[in-house]
Amino acid sequence: MIIHKGETLFRQGESGPLYHLRSGLLKIVRVHQDGTLILVNIIVPGEIIPHHSLISPNPYYGTAVALVTSEIEVISNVEWYEELERNPEKCRSIALLLQDKLRMMQQRIDQLTEASPAEKLRKLQAWFAAYIAPATLTEVLTQDEIGQFIGLRRETINRLLRGQSAVKPPI
Repeated sequence: MIIHKGETLFRQGESGPLYHLRSGLLKIVRVHQDGTLILVNIIVPGEIIPHHSLISPNPYYGTAVALVTSEIEVISNVEWYEELERNPEKCRSIALLLQDKLRMMQQRIDQLTEASPAEKLRKLQAWFAAYIAPATLTEVLTQDEIGQFIGLRRETINRLLRGQSAVKPPI
């Protein structure tokens, strides 16, 4: 299945299949009771989501939205869980998938604990470039989302981005 930038794959609170992201990028946003959207995760190629349902079913924690055109394989949750019952080795492969995600989250924590806001932004831009180049971070995330993802206010992101564009090296 192909979904395009801005299209929703699933919504928070719904239940359904699992998904394997073959290419592209997804964001997971959580909607709070007051309607506020919070960016909680970025899904990269190779991941199977939702992570919290890889061993047992649960409603979707957030809403998945395509950041770029993405190719997704739909995985029947009934078949997935039956296969887990029949094949204990699959549990090991799930553990390895989750280990990879934890390592990615450790990188995100490193980004959040950098002393300098400018360095936090630079690291996030470099990480995203590996997945979206030649597009830029601001082409796929809003300044609010960037700020949520690295723990900075939108105004700070705006100031840092303006500062970056002011010091572009000559061609």
